Amino acid sequence: MPSSSSPGQPPIEPLQGVVERITYHSEESGYTVARLKAPRVSDLVTIVGNFANIQAGQTLQMEGTWREHPKYGAQYQVTQYRETKPATITGIEKYLGSGLIKGVGPVTAKRIVAHFQLETLDIIENQIDRLNEVPGIAKNRVKLIQTAWQTQKAIKEVMLFLQGHGVSTTYAVKIYKQYGDEAIATVTANPYRLATDVYGIGFVTADAIARHLGIEPNSEFRYRCGILHVLEKAAEDGHCFLPQAELVEKVVNRLALPDHRIEPEDILNLTTDMVLDEELMMQGGPGEFQGQFLCYSPAFFHTEQGLAHRVQFLLRQSLTVDRIRVERWIERFTEKTGLQLSEQQRQAVVMAATQRVLILTGGPGVGKSFTCRTIVALWKAMGKTIALASPTGRAAQRLSEMTGQEAKTIHRLLEFDPKTMKFKRDQESPIAADAIVVDEASMLDLFLANSLMKAIAPTAQLLLVGDTDQLPSVGPGAVLHDLIHSELIPVVRLTQVFRQVQTSAIITNAHRINQGEYPRLEPISKTPRSDCLWFKTEEPEKGVQAIRDILTHLIPQQGFDPAKDVQVLCPMTRGDVGTRMLNQALQQLINPPAPNKAEMVRGGMTLRVGDRILQQKNDYNREVFNGDLGVITGMNLEDQEVSARFGDREVTYDYADLNEITLAFATTIHKAQGSEYPVVILPVFMQHYMMLSRNLIYTGMTRARKLVIVVGDQKAIGLSVKQVKDQERYTLLAHRLKR
Repeated sequence: MPSSSSPGQPPIEPLQGVVERITYHSEESGYTVARLKAPRVSDLVTIVGNFANIQAGQTLQMEGTWREHPKYGAQYQVTQYRETKPATITGIEKYLGSGLIKGVGPVTAKRIVAHFQLETLDIIENQIDRLNEVPGIAKNRVKLIQTAWQTQKAIKEVMLFLQGHGVSTTYAVKIYKQYGDEAIATVTANPYRLATDVYGIGFVTADAIARHLGIEPNSEFRYRCGILHVLEKAAEDGHCFLPQAELVEKVVNRLALPDHRIEPEDILNLTTDMVLDEELMMQGGPGEFQGQFLCYSPAFFHTEQGLAHRVQFLLRQSLTVDRIRVERWIERFTEKTGLQLSEQQRQAVVMAATQRVLILTGGPGVGKSFTCRTIVALWKAMGKTIALASPTGRAAQRLSEMTGQEAKTIHRLLEFDPKTMKFKRDQESPIAADAIVVDEASMLDLFLANSLMKAIAPTAQLLLVGDTDQLPSVGPGAVLHDLIHSELIPVVRLTQVFRQVQTSAIITNAHRINQGEYPRLEPISKTPRSDCLWFKTEEPEKGVQAIRDILTHLIPQQGFDPAKDVQVLCPMTRGDVGTRMLNQALQQLINPPAPNKAEMVRGGMTLRVGDRILQQKNDYNREVFNGDLGVITGMNLEDQEVSARFGDREVTYDYADLNEITLAFATTIHKAQGSEYPVVILPVFMQHYMMLSRNLIYTGMTRARKLVIVVGDQKAIGLSVKQVKDQERYTLLAHRLKR
């Protein structure tokens, strides 16, 4: 008999069955579409609802309503459910082998169930040592299963606790890994700790938990965490600090609730208290900030100050070089190689030999690479040991190819130690090199630049190479910009575009964009004559289809591999032609599902072996860093691991850490800094107007080595060229250097 329901609503009916497979599951919201095998029903049933945790093989008792979906037919809408133990051998086998328990995959599950039959789950729960009776399961595997089973039970408790407070269970595993058996007690005592302790859980989630736990909206915990949260969000926009008045205003707006007004004076007073408690640093503002107090998170304050001191220290170290010998070497080098240096390049080579620190800057096609290679050759001739580095793996590989010498990422050069969570190279143990080249220096953020400068020996020389017209670093600060504008460090700007690259429309258009001129783009055709093409459309939906068609037809016709040679670069993540939507479309095109291809759904995102992925945070233990591109190479359901290849390195992720990666068939232009690709497809639409700027489209276009294809409308491209959005980042590095 159907249960009671509201008048006019479908009747509530019970349903029981075994989950056959998961069609879709969002870890963020818990929203799930799954297929269920119900008793006495020949076809699989589609169930839809919000589930804290769902696995194939689970037996569910549910209440819900039947609805007819116009496209997918009959669906059972789950309103509430509970899990019961599987009642059949097949159900137990599927449940155990679903990846629920680390150490038990389909093969191991089959062996265990074959041995214990319907008693399997009781044995695991109460007499797990008896797993030693199962042929083919080693003792260390039994230990692993025992630990995993206990952990899973504890994680489920955390999940139910979070679910009970109306919060997504996405991060239950991470919370348990952070706090262990103290997870629920810790979160109950101060849920705002989650915002700082657990990656991926921000202030919004912590605040939601706090409200459900009954913590008052005017709690000092809340206000303090809100202040740090606003500073953290400012750092994501590149700022190193916020003026006190702006910080207070942003916190008041951020923490305001319909039923709760916040007095600015309360936040103002609390910033002072936090300074006394060393949770904030505050200083009087110089120049344009005269008469204001500036608020820093302590790490930002000390790092900015430390970086300025270290640069000043390096510049004070004397250097004696015979300039005449350098000039003679240049003459011999050019005569021997038959290559000529322009006057600007010659000046750069001489200064690199005679200055402690030098910045070499310029746009594409002006000979930065050749100049850098010549400087390295000169340093070798002077008997110097040389280290080459770049912020990203791809940029380091390019630097290595350019100079003929091994180049490393800056993180590897500094030798991160996972045990201490610090770099091994610092003032006490500097980089073992007499001269250091850092390419793509525009990508250096405040913290990486400080770690680098600390590790440069007082007797060493440093060459920073970068393009100041590119987007600033993803991380906080504007280091290269500030170093140049301090007027403390010698700078050589290369401006002459060489004849041999003037035939490239990519190069000429990049310079046109920099000068505020509209680029010359050739309409796309079957026989393109330019390396800078344009598919004109004003409608984002047509843009998505155009990108599909380009990848299917034009790219192979031009001799490129859509899976390996092409990178789609978007101004932003949201929208029809943002990275989120495009990644789903391009995954289906480039790496579609196949019978023998492993895949899984995590966080509403399907991952498959062969997918191109992007690392979204610095992970020092795995030595993969924000912006690194990789490819998924394997999935181990039994050990709950996903393996991926980044360059020549293979790394492994636990399921709990998969929110560190995302699909990368399309990435944002910001994330592509320091990388180059044979082909770049650049969608530019008015839908992106908030992000469009000259340095954005310039950076996107200059990521292409051989071909760039702009997809979009004339108005959006024109707006990009006109808008100079060098958003002022709040930083005092240049001021500290001058002082």
